Amino acid sequence: MKLSGVELRRVQMPLVAPFRTSFGTQSVRELLLLRAVTPTGEGWGECVTMAGPLYSSEYNDGAEHVLRHHLVPALLAEDDITAAKVTPLLAKFKGHRMAKGALEMAVLDAELRAHERSFAAELGSVRDSVPCGVSVGIMDTIPQLLDVVGGYLDEGYVRIKLKIEPGWDVEPVRAVRERFGDDVLLQVDANTAYTLGDAPQLARLDPFGLLLIEQPLEEEDVLGHAELARRIQTPICLDESIVSARAAADAIKLGAVQIVNIKPGRVGGYLEARRVHDVCAAHGIPVWCGGMIETGLGRAANVALASLPNFTLPGDTSASDRFYRTDITEPFVLSGGHLPVPTGPGLGVAPIPELLDEVTSEKVWIGS
Repeated sequence: MKLSGVELRRVQMPLVAPFRTSFGTQSVRELLLLRAVTPTGEGWGECVTMAGPLYSSEYNDGAEHVLRHHLVPALLAEDDITAAKVTPLLAKFKGHRMAKGALEMAVLDAELRAHERSFAAELGSVRDSVPCGVSVGIMDTIPQLLDVVGGYLDEGYVRIKLKIEPGWDVEPVRAVRERFGDDVLLQVDANTAYTLGDAPQLARLDPFGLLLIEQPLEEEDVLGHAELARRIQTPICLDESIVSARAAADAIKLGAVQIVNIKPGRVGGYLEARRVHDVCAAHGIPVWCGGMIETGLGRAANVALASLPNFTLPGDTSASDRFYRTDITEPFVLSGGHLPVPTGPGLGVAPIPELLDEVTSEKVWIGS
């Protein structure tokens, strides 16, 4: 498969409500989408970088620059491209996993569409639907939080994740448990907001029977997570720290992780995400699929990934209306707490042209 060119699109997707985490608040999701064009068709990729380097060192402007000037030209120079060749061909460029992952996703989508094969089938799906959780941002008040959580439970979400930070941790969790009971699957996500010195405070979450606490410490503090795991009872889940299958294996060996959140963009693409899944499965470590407020394109790929066998916990693969009033694809709709796994060629979904155009702020074509 020869790559004819790649179109980069900057899009701005208004959120239904501001989403606040320990590293900031978003009201609009600014995204970079890729359309890989080949002589036989096209494929779509979604870059999960954010507007600024807050969650990750990568960000939209930087991703666009490295794609335009380095990554895409490297693939255009090749006479035969497959998704499996993308990572080796781009290995000489250090870092930029999210940008590389988006490009691999677009190539993989084009390749699978040409062969009438779905993402789910290619990755190794064993389910036709996946259970869905929802991520609840930091709120101004606990009554507001309880109203929001109650609304999501009424919609049928089977797991609730609360974003936490110092000053917003024990009391919100206590309030949710008291209102909705111990049977609700509940977990928390700190997005690196704590230090090992906060272990006594984090131990105060132990009585609430949480599924896990996600990424409490800085992403490079793997040893700190191993020590924290010895000091608290709540299982430690790593997110930002897991940037590859090798990183997952190291964290497991050190005793720093009991559950892994797999985000394909963070590890460099869906093929590496599958390798992370396999490493964790081999060590008896359950995984779940995280979210980065994707459009229907990224959501389709995430749902396909979440249908692999070791994804035994509900992920952040929420319905389209969790974040967007209008998605750029046909919306994903929650049914019985689950989303269906797309079965069509490639991603199984495609942008609706007029909806995509409405949110596009810039287009750039990179051709050979």
